[in-house]
Amino acid sequence: MSLDTLSDVLRSVRLRGAVFFYVSGSSDWAAEAPAARDIAPLLMPGTEHVMEYHAVVQGTCWAGVVGHAPVQMAAGDVVMFPHGDPHVVSSAPGLRGSVDVRWYDSVRSQSLPLHIAYDGASLQLVEDAAPESEATIVCGFLGYDRQPFNPLIAALPRMLHLRAGEHGAWIARFTEQAAAESHARRPGADAMLARMSEMMFVDAVRRYADGLPAQSAGWLAGLRDRFVGRALALMHEAPAQDWNLDELGRRIGLSRSALHERFVQMIGVPPMQYLAQWRMQAAARMLLETRSTVAAIALDVGYESEAAFARAFKRMVGKPPATWRRERDTTP
Repeated sequence: MSLDTLSDVLRSVRLRGAVFFYVSGSSDWAAEAPAARDIAPLLMPGTEHVMEYHAVVQGTCWAGVVGHAPVQMAAGDVVMFPHGDPHVVSSAPGLRGSVDVRWYDSVRSQSLPLHIAYDGASLQLVEDAAPESEATIVCGFLGYDRQPFNPLIAALPRMLHLRAGEHGAWIARFTEQAAAESHARRPGADAMLARMSEMMFVDAVRRYADGLPAQSAGWLAGLRDRFVGRALALMHEAPAQDWNLDELGRRIGLSRSALHERFVQMIGVPPMQYLAQWRMQAAARMLLETRSTVAAIALDVGYESEAAFARAFKRMVGKPPATWRRERDTTP
């Protein structure tokens, strides 16, 4: 297939990165983050969902979803929380920090990235990371669209841990550069760190997919499957085409019943339902990134009438396409 399906999804969900905090910790410290949905409007207004990541610059720490076993992290490691779960980063397992959503609102107007020092249970903003800290961490955020349809995020675990030694020099270079840019606050640092964050996420997704067991199910596993991956690529390459199971099966070399069974087993929904969902995501991107009329977009994603498209879009998103576009245009 000529189309990179993963790249197509990443472009469609409008991945956006930012780095806000440069953190140091000492004396049995713990930093606890609330659920992403509670702070997303404060940190990245207009973004539907935010995931947080932490890159260890020096020292060691522990990180994990609240209520689950943490992992130990060393210099060069990165941990990500794709679903925006509340989580803790601390000097030892079992420690908890305080959570105050209002704090995020109080600091968002300050010059970024913020330098934060944790000393035991206390937190303070500092001009620079404390030199005597036991660990130094760069904390960043990645925003993306969850609606109308984002098959990637559902395929990811609640926590992704990238060990520096297992992933070559890229992760180590990322943590070093992120630390340098966060520390120096040079012109253009925000843009550079944002792009680096996005690259790091894409690399994390690819490596997670590469490590999936052979019998795995899910969207990422489907990309690797000889037949399901080709079916996905065909639908992504030409979503407006009048696909049916017979034609898809003929193109990839499976009977319609075998394709349906294999696709549902791996992706969780039938091929035609997936196509309908993907058409809505493709339409949403056009609504946001072009000035095309709703009628033109309906044709571009395979609908013969504007009315049929509008009904399908409202069923999935909860609002007519014109209303959804208008509200997004006025989002800060």
